[in-house]
Amino acid sequence: MEGNLNWRKSFFTIYIGQAFSLLSSSAVQFSIIWWITMETGSAMALTIASVIGLLPQAIIGLFAGVWIDRFNRKKIMIIADSAVALSSLLLGILFFIGFKSIILVYIVLFIRALGETFHKPALQASIPQLVPPSELTKAGGFGQMINSACFMVGPMLGAFLMSITSLQYAMLVDVLGAVFAVTTLSFVKIPKNIINQKCKQSFLQDMKQGINAFKSNRALLRLSIPMLISTIIFVPLGTLLPLMVKGYFNGTAWHNGIVQTLFSTGMLISAMVIGFTGGLKKQFLMISLSTGLLGICSLIGGILPAQLFWVFCIVVFIMGTTGMGFNIPFTSYIQRTVPSENLGKVISLVTSVMSFAAPVGMFIAGPISEIIGVSSWMFCAGIVMIFIGILCYFLTREFDIQLNSEVIPNEK
Repeated sequence: MEGNLNWRKSFFTIYIGQAFSLLSSSAVQFSIIWWITMETGSAMALTIASVIGLLPQAIIGLFAGVWIDRFNRKKIMIIADSAVALSSLLLGILFFIGFKSIILVYIVLFIRALGETFHKPALQASIPQLVPPSELTKAGGFGQMINSACFMVGPMLGAFLMSITSLQYAMLVDVLGAVFAVTTLSFVKIPKNIINQKCKQSFLQDMKQGINAFKSNRALLRLSIPMLISTIIFVPLGTLLPLMVKGYFNGTAWHNGIVQTLFSTGMLISAMVIGFTGGLKKQFLMISLSTGLLGICSLIGGILPAQLFWVFCIVVFIMGTTGMGFNIPFTSYIQRTVPSENLGKVISLVTSVMSFAAPVGMFIAGPISEIIGVSSWMFCAGIVMIFIGILCYFLTREFDIQLNSEVIPNEK
């Protein structure tokens, strides 16, 4: 791995290109969803679009990890970005000539999700090849800061594009973003993956090796249970916020916009702070505290009187900051402790499990919140998250080492 002092140059060169790609993708994703909304007015059509967006990562993610570790990760990212750009270009051309079909839009959404299934783990697996181990948490903070900013601005750009033009023109923005990302990535030298050429394993053996690498990492194995439960609880909290604003606080679209912006701003500021400071030296403690703090915020949000919307806004802002507090150190720990030859497989495995957890959380939270109310769900979710934060602390405190300490051994 290149542990030189110039890692920031390579890292930010990649992420400047990714910023344009993420911004354009976020804007186009919003444009596509808005087009489906306007064309169909159907909740089922939007549900299908959401499921299509989750399927590739949930189903193909584990297999993708094998390819990410076997082949050149830089080329995989370039191919993934190019495939997404070509699908966007094709959709734009077909719309230009008058061939408009929701089935075609679904196909493009699937290709976009498939590209993300390969691109994101390949990028995360490449970072330890560029960044020294002691700087991985800071690098993760900077990366998430860029992601959060793009996801915050992207929908606004998408709304602007759809207000002045149509979907086919918006798709061209995605092509430009991908071209810029591929161009900047081509200038960065990423070391080739370390592969054991003496032992040519079958595809299934490679998958098993990735699963064993995950299972043999004691701290990761213990941390995965709280992270899984946190995902099941956390994802519905963000999704149900508009219902909380409208149904409990009697808010308007303007009020919901404030809440969504504050949530994204909290994520952005938290990622920025971690990027510049590295966060707490005790990374597992930071994960536990963030999980517990999310629970406290959710609990408070669930018991607030309907007249205190402005207090709810403060609570939502703090909730936004907590997500980065466990996501960034969790990812950096994987990058620091999993060998390079298995890193893509482990990241894809974790991402796939989390992708399954998100809809499971919605299937649980949706019906329950319909029966007891969104505020009561937030209260109950808060109690669970506080308990998970405490559990996480006791499960992982023995592994809480400082960033410049010796890496935790993987063996059981």
